[in-house]
Amino acid sequence: MRKLIKAQTRRGVQLDGVIFAKGGENTVVIAITGIHGNFYSNPMYYNIGDTLCEHGIAFIYAQTNDAFNKMETVNTRTGNNEIIGSFNECFDDICDDINAYVKFAEAKGYGNIILAGHSLGANKVIHYLANAQDTSVKHYILVSPANMKYMLSNVTDDERDIIRYYVDNGMEDRMLPFPFMGWAPMIAKTAWQWLWRNPLDNVHSDSDGDFSEVERIRQTGALIIGTYDRFSYGEPRAFIELINSHTQQPDMNEVIFVEGTGHVYTEREQMLADIILRLAERWSI
Repeated sequence: MRKLIKAQTRRGVQLDGVIFAKGGENTVVIAITGIHGNFYSNPMYYNIGDTLCEHGIAFIYAQTNDAFNKMETVNTRTGNNEIIGSFNECFDDICDDINAYVKFAEAKGYGNIILAGHSLGANKVIHYLANAQDTSVKHYILVSPANMKYMLSNVTDDERDIIRYYVDNGMEDRMLPFPFMGWAPMIAKTAWQWLWRNPLDNVHSDSDGDFSEVERIRQTGALIIGTYDRFSYGEPRAFIELINSHTQQPDMNEVIFVEGTGHVYTEREQMLADIILRLAERWSI
């Protein structure tokens, strides 16, 4: 039912994932994790995978570069081991990472590919779909997209000055002397991207924010959020509805509120899994 997989990127890096499948399924849900959103930090992926698999829908738990702070992988182009993670992620690789899982699903023969993402993974899904011209993804599921303004609010002016200094003085690959955002060890070059060249700053709680990537997505899908989600500055309903209003076909999408839970769906993991199952079954017809 569960099997470790390797997703091959164009640049050679292999990404570790897990597929939940019995065999013979036509529909697969690929779930892109958020930063540090791995099995150990968020067990909701087990609920989703087991639930979908039991009902004849495959599920791929898809780790991209930031699923852990650091993890070892193999680059098939160089033959060398590499250390990747949130500490040194390059945002230029986001589409390559997601496309590796889409191509894996295509190679396995899945004819109906649904691309989901939780937290920062939802922002990555938006970025990928906005820029992928020939993807086979049919629908999307955005689960609690990350509000970048909220995430970066703890980065102080002094810390921003240090990051600029490191990058401007040839120390961009050096680890910062403080955890970025208060909790993520990071090299200066990656932190600089978070602050000043961030393609994942694509959803907002402010109506005058830049929603241009959301507006370019051609697929229809669903947007899900917990009613206690703090990333929305206390307004999760308004936050997710504002995002949907900028899609090309807002009336064709489903906006879903999960009552009584926050950003990681604590004590509502099975409820979220059942929602995703319902969506996947509807889109499988």
